[in-house]
Amino acid sequence: MGLLNSAADVLAVLYVYLAAAFALMITVLNYRTFLKKHGDFRSFLLYFTAFFLAFMAVPVAIIVFLAPAPLDFLRSVGLTLGRSGTGLLIMAASVPVALLAAFIGSRDPVMKAQYPFSKEACASPKTFILYEACYLVFYYLPWEFLFRGILFFPLVPAVGLVPALGLQTIISTLYHFGHPDSEVFAALAAGLAFGLIAHATGSFLYTVFIHALVGIGNDVLLYVRFHRPGRGT
Repeated sequence: MGLLNSAADVLAVLYVYLAAAFALMITVLNYRTFLKKHGDFRSFLLYFTAFFLAFMAVPVAIIVFLAPAPLDFLRSVGLTLGRSGTGLLIMAASVPVALLAAFIGSRDPVMKAQYPFSKEACASPKTFILYEACYLVFYYLPWEFLFRGILFFPLVPAVGLVPALGLQTIISTLYHFGHPDSEVFAALAAGLAFGLIAHATGSFLYTVFIHALVGIGNDVLLYVRFHRPGRGT
């Protein structure tokens, strides 16, 4: 039995906490802050870790300790396999689309300058694989948990599907402030598409796969073409 009596009370605590977490992540815990003291490899690993703690570990802890039925609450925000048949079909269908998007992104000179975030990670295959693994677990997973999970699923019954889609898309798109213009527009489209996929499957896990396939695929293509040892940048 949690300390609070209803899911609505837990959401109230979560959303107040997330307001503070967003403020911290775009100020003192922003990767630009870490870059003032460290190289980009360590800075981005620290940033990914902070992102995971702020937007997944702490929210899950709040749910576990405060929700009257923590497992039911976690399932209700998409931490479940959901409709796995539908999810696997969507994942399979998304592979060529995601890889095409990664390929197109890798041809953009602005994206080449932006990604991979850590150029030091490209010093060797070992550091690159470690970096991308951290990118997947500590960034993409909490990203989808946040935007397609706790900022989406609870809002659907409260305000309707379309407003819930719009709200999480607005916030996730704004979080791309400072990224290349093409990526901001891609984030707008992805916010809507990923929200619909999460709604169709009852889970955000499938969008983790698709989102990471695009981002990591883009990094891999850029690494192979430009950034791997022995290649000029």
